This record gives sequence, C-alpha cells and structure tokens, in this order.
Amino acid sequence: MMDLILWRHAHARDLVEGEEDIQRPLTPRGEKQAAHMAAWLRKHLPDGLRVLASPAVRTEQTVKALNRKYKLRAELLPDGLPQDLLELAQWPSAQGTVLVVGHQPMLGQVAAQLLGMQASECAIRKGSVWWLRQRQRLDATETVLLTVQSPEFL
Repeated sequence: MMDLILWRHAHARDLVEGEEDIQRPLTPRGEKQAAHMAAWLRKHLPDGLRVLASPAVRTEQTVKALNRKYKLRAELLPDGLPQDLLELAQWPSAQGTVLVVGHQPMLGQVAAQLLGMQASECAIRKGSVWWLRQRQRLDATETVLLTVQSPEFL
C-alpha cells in the first residue's frame, strides 16, 4: 500500500515586473494557509514519510510550515510533467507515504490521471491537499481518494 499526498503551494504574490515566477513568495494570507494545513497534516502524517517539494520560493515556504525534512526537486517546478512527479514519488511501487508540494496544473493532472478523470476536470486549490492511496483489492489494484482538505475549512 502506498499513499501519495499532493499539496499545492499556498497563495503567492502576483508576479512583479522583472521577477521570475519561481521567485514569488507567499502573501500573508498564504502564510496562514500553509500554517493551517501544516498543523492539520502534522496530526495525520505517519512517521517515515518522504517529503518532496518544488524549489520555487512559494513551495519551499509552504513546506517549511510543516517542520519536517524535505528535498527540493527541480522536476516539480511549474513546467514539470505529471510523469516526473510519479517517478520521483515511485508511484505506485514504493511503500509508505510520499508528500509532494508543488504547482498547478501538474498536481491536478496527476490526481486526474490516478483517478481516471480528464486532466481539465481536476484543479487543486491553493494551499489544499489531496490524499490518494494505492491499494490491492482482490485481484485488482485501485486508487482511492482518502480526503481533500482546503485551508479555509480547517
């Protein structure tokens, strides 16, 4: 059994002229979103979890709220591909839980692919978490959506 948790970065500042997209920091609202979601995650995350994050400023600020070790991976930057994320997470062959902090549209594309939806049908809100589980059921392997949490409802 493997769990994959997709956490979209919290609300970030709009792009400023001359600034690269990956340099955008969280807004005060985004910092609150990250803190609320991190508090909820700490209550539910298992020990031994692997945490991977995009090296963009806003994603690193989001994951830092969790107060756990994490690895920054360039494959998770906004222009990354869903397959890159799945390979990094070792989905579905790894055991345990992997938390990925990243961006739209990649996170929504991954969730849609794993749940058998069209990519355009799955948008993950800023600061939100989608928790997926790969499990064996009789002779079939299935992906189950365990929960979706939004910081506004915590």
